[in-house]
Amino acid sequence: MSDNHDDHKPMRPVLWARLLFVLPFIAMLWVSSYNRIEPMIAGIPFFYWYQLLWILIAAVLIAIVYRVER
Repeated sequence: MSDNHDDHKPMRPVLWARLLFVLPFIAMLWVSSYNRIEPMIAGIPFFYWYQLLWILIAAVLIAIVYRVER
């Protein structure tokens, strides 16, 4: 019988990985950084495509946190 109890320990969450979740919130709360029309992409003002871009970035960040904690 082994005295090694590490096999049954729950994994400790990796704090730095979970801090990545804060980035989209900071980016969206700092409205003055994206409150403008130019540059436009395909006729879409910066104000809109910047927010849509953060949706994709947040999805990537969630995938990174998932991989790290798995």
